[in-house]
Amino acid sequence: MRAGRVLVLLLFLVGVVGVLITDEAIYPRLLYLSILVLLVAFLWTRLALAGIRVHRHARLQKASAGDVFEEHFEIRNASPFLAPNIEVINESRLPAASGSRMLTRIGGTRSVTYLARTYLTHRGRYTLGPTLVTGYDPFGLFRASRRFPSEETVVILPVIYEIASFPAAPGILPGGQAIRKKSADVTPHASSVREYSPGDPLKSIHWPTTARRGKVMVKEFEQDPQAEVWIFLDVQDGAHYNQPYTPPALEASQLLYRRVPRFVLPPSTLEYAVSAAATLSHYFINQKRAVGLVAAGHIPTFISAERSDRQEAKTLETLAYLEDDGRLSLAESVTMQAPQLSAGSTAILVTANVRPELLTATEDLQRRGLHPIVLLLDPETFGGPPGADALQKSLLSRGIPICRVRCGDDLTQTLSAFAPARGAISWQRIQSPQLT
Repeated sequence: MRAGRVLVLLLFLVGVVGVLITDEAIYPRLLYLSILVLLVAFLWTRLALAGIRVHRHARLQKASAGDVFEEHFEIRNASPFLAPNIEVINESRLPAASGSRMLTRIGGTRSVTYLARTYLTHRGRYTLGPTLVTGYDPFGLFRASRRFPSEETVVILPVIYEIASFPAAPGILPGGQAIRKKSADVTPHASSVREYSPGDPLKSIHWPTTARRGKVMVKEFEQDPQAEVWIFLDVQDGAHYNQPYTPPALEASQLLYRRVPRFVLPPSTLEYAVSAAATLSHYFINQKRAVGLVAAGHIPTFISAERSDRQEAKTLETLAYLEDDGRLSLAESVTMQAPQLSAGSTAILVTANVRPELLTATEDLQRRGLHPIVLLLDPETFGGPPGADALQKSLLSRGIPICRVRCGDDLTQTLSAFAPARGAISWQRIQSPQLT
């Protein structure tokens, strides 16, 4: 394109100089030709770009870290003019986003489509765009740009590791079956039906009985002997550590045939914590346990304990957005939320904090009849301060189980192999039927 500019400039200068010093007819023609080329190139660039339309579409609006995300691009030339050179730049903040292309000779009322594949390396919510389109004339004299705003978003969920087992408190009610006591909450154990009363939730309506009796009937539930599982995630500002990390660079052929390496978590305690929380939430919900989430970030998060696929989806999407920007420490978060937890519940504290205040939080949980487990991300292995050994010793002396995760550990193996030490409070080890 630089050669085209030099040629037109040379024609213009030769024409001007020739007109000034000679009367030869060729020089005015060269001058007029250069001016005409400039005018045509300028108008061609603007008119062709004015007809460009960009449409981006992704089949999925949610994916997980480690997946290959596919997005369809359609560049349409709605004008009757040929678009000689069109550069498409994907300005999405999605890490390593693909989709940028240099397209040539898009005919009038024609379109070009292509598929862009991106290896997802980081959770979060990202817009698919904006898209910057730059048009060039054939001579490379002028260029014009248009920015098309984003129309869709994609949510990258944290990666989930399949684990075979993880300990949990069995609860304070005896036995492993339904207790013959009525419950005001919805549990997996429906015992009978009764006539609808104002205030009953619509999801409790038993439609077959309603149709048979001709009046609205709702299900009655019995108490669930299994205790709830609460996950407390430490997202205080400055409480996490990380090491320098460069995502793997994959070739186009690897993305095309989905020959991608097994996803490896970045060396960040926050990413390990979020992935561990997602893994445990997925695991316990599959075991029909009620799972809740507490994270005192910039916007405090409190998801009440439930057991359903919808609960898992809500938890994963919440974890996708979390950042370490909270003002409250994990101990303060536990102090605020512990009174709202049911007696006998398991509280899993996921943190990289080795300060003594964590001991205070666990003692508070024990006094309230709750069963704490500490999932400690060893900060020293992530470039943080030492102190994990001393904290582990103090927790074990108090009968509090601690699962220690180091940088580079496989969460599948580490979490599956974890078992409370002897002398800890009574725990029930739940086996996953899928992996045993």
